[in-house]
Parts: sequence; structure tokens; C-alpha cells
Amino acid sequence: MEHQVTLRFLAEPSDVNFGGKVHGGAVMKWIDQAGYACAVNWCKQYAVTVYVGGIRFFKPLYIGHLVEIRARLIHTGHSSMHIIVDVYSRHPQQNEYIKNTHCMIIFVAVNESGESVGVPTFIPHSEDEKHMQQYALRLVSLRKEIEDEMKLFF
Repeated sequence: MEHQVTLRFLAEPSDVNFGGKVHGGAVMKWIDQAGYACAVNWCKQYAVTVYVGGIRFFKPLYIGHLVEIRARLIHTGHSSMHIIVDVYSRHPQQNEYIKNTHCMIIFVAVNESGESVGVPTFIPHSEDEKHMQQYALRLVSLRKEIEDEMKLFF
């Protein structure tokens, strides 16, 4: 099964923010779209976003630049799919991409009634895939700690 998706397109003038660069909200939409495509490609059914975390904007994206969004599955639970999304861009007349943004997004497969359903298990093969799965498991633990802490105040 394919566990990676890459989307490529030009950043358009409609994506502009007040500073003349690509709006962060547009980037977050693209991240969700790439993550969704990756999740549905893996589980072959509808999936919903349940968590987006660790969004880190490194460098701005510019209108007219070629944008490349790379989404890859790194871990599955019973019904969840942990996907790493990296956003890159480059001037169309250049060859080298720069990394603009990175995050983790989790989708859950659901049936027509909106109930979660099982997904195929992701089995890492390469050392990089094994490393990234361990990364996902560490993040699960950290999210649990954050959720427990937040329950004290909310």
C-alpha cells in the first residue's frame, strides 16, 4: 500500500496575507488536504482530522512560487493514522526547494455513521520509517501528558 502523497502547485495571489506572502491559514489548509489524501489513500475510506500539532513555520512562502507538500504515514493505531507533513517551496526558475513548514496530523477512519473503524497496520521497513514510527509514539506520550495537564484547568 502506498503511504506517501506529494502535492505540487503554484501559490496564487488569492493566498496572500497582509504582508504580501502566503497566508498561514492557506498553508494549514494545504497541510490538511495533503494529510487527508495520504490517509484516505492508506485506509481506502473516509477519514477525519482529529489532531494537528507542532506546526512550525520556518520560512515564508511567496506568491508565484512552486509549493510541494509531502505527506507520509509514519504510524497507525486501531483507527488512527499519524502523518508527517512537510511543506517546501521554490522559485519556478530555480531547482532547490526550501523547507517552509512541518507538522504532525492525525486522521481517524470513519464509516457512514461517523464511527471509527479499523485501518490497515503500517509496518515500517527502512531505518528511517522505523525511526519516524518511534517519533510518532513519543509524540503520543507527550500529547497524553499535555491533555492530562490541561484537564486541571479546563
